[in-house]
This record gives sequence, structure tokens and C-alpha cells, in this order.
Amino acid sequence: MSIFEYNGSAVVAMVGKNCFAIASDRRLGVQLQTIATDFQRISKIHDKLFIALSGLATDAQTLYQRLVFRHKLYQLREERDMKPETFASLVSALLYEKRFGPYFCQPVIAGLGDEDKPFICTMDCIGAKELAKDFVVSGTASESLYGACEAMFKPDMEPEELFETISQALLSSVDRDCLSGWGGHVYVHAK
Repeated sequence: MSIFEYNGSAVVAMVGKNCFAIASDRRLGVQLQTIATDFQRISKIHDKLFIALSGLATDAQTLYQRLVFRHKLYQLREERDMKPETFASLVSALLYEKRFGPYFCQPVIAGLGDEDKPFICTMDCIGAKELAKDFVVSGTASESLYGACEAMFKPDMEPEELFETISQALLSSVDRDCLSGWGGHVYVHAK
């Protein structure tokens, strides 16, 4: 079993018409044993920016604390919130900095940029970004998430339809993965 599969996870972000949605499962496990059924993988950085961290839960919590610290320093220096693209570069640089002893996390970043244009991206544990215009997935259920999202996604969805689509994709995917599940958390953000 890979260290990325130790706690199990399923994370997905999807783009709609001037909106985005980000969703994750609620299970925290140690291999096949379930420890908690209300684990929060998605965190709010500011009003228009969210990050979800799949992978090893302890590394995810440590990385999140470091990212919050860096964002607060940016706010103090620049007197504004970070754009999603800037934050993605920050996360990538932070992960690459630790490439020889990496955080075992695969972040998914979702936010609204200039003119409320949705931005989503994911990266591997050393910060190699994967940008997308439709959806990104991460975690142990990523293979089934890719299939469900490919089948259900369509461009320019309104927030209500986006919520239904991402929810159904997540729930149908975690049913096919024994390391993730117990429902999900879904955040939909429109301008």
C-alpha cells in the first residue's frame, strides 16, 4: 500500500459558468480501518479560494498550516487576497522546496480569479501543476472519479446543476473505492 493510500481520500473540483465546486469524501481511515466519518479535507483560504488536500492526513494538516501562514504574510504585505493562480504557484513552490522529503499530499485548488473566472488545478507531491478547464481529481478514488466526471460533466453549468453533477460524481465514485466514502462535503461558489 502506498503512503498516499494510507488514510484514503477522494477529492474533485469542477468548473461551471462563472462558478466552481469542490467536493471531498468524509472518511478518515488507517488502511482499511475507519477512524472518523466527519474528516474535513477542504479548507477555505479566503472568500473566493479553497484548497482540498488528499493523501496522508498528518502531512495535509501541516501543509495547510504553512499555507495559511504564507497567505497571511501576503495579506499583510500586499493588503489584498491572493489570486488563485498566485496561490497555486505558492503551493507548487512550497511542495517543490520539500521535494527530497515531500509532504505526501496532492492538493486541489479551486477559486474565482479576475472577472470571476473560475480556476481549478491539482498537483503532485512535488508541485507539478495540472491545470484544467473542466474538472480535476485527486485521491484513492481518482480513477473512478475520472470516469464519473467524464460521463457527467458538461460546460457552462449553473451553480444548482453543478452541485448535482459534482455530488453524483463523488458519491458514485466512492462506492467503487473501499478507502474513501461516508458521504461528502461539497462547496459551490458563484460570484
